[in-house]
Amino acid sequence: MSEKLKTKTEKYEQLLEAALTEASPAQEQAAAGKECIEMAQSYLRDGQHFKQNDDLVNALAAFSYGHGWLDAGARVGVLEVPTQGHLFTQ
Repeated sequence: MSEKLKTKTEKYEQLLEAALTEASPAQEQAAAGKECIEMAQSYLRDGQHFKQNDDLVNALAAFSYGHGWLDAGARVGVLEVPTQGHLFTQ
């Protein structure tokens, strides 16, 4: 197992965890925003499961997909997220 892959996987897990604490459903689109957050949480759990089983490639993919759900939700306006910082694309 590559140290680079391990480091990157841990970084993306932390990024997803932090992003989940900052994202909230936009009032106008609460149901869609909640769905984006639920999907991201599911991918976080999946990634943690893969990581515990030393499957870092799938763990990294799951963490990345989870963050993608949050970024997409923010871009289309169903999630409210901070506009400053490194957690979300602008």
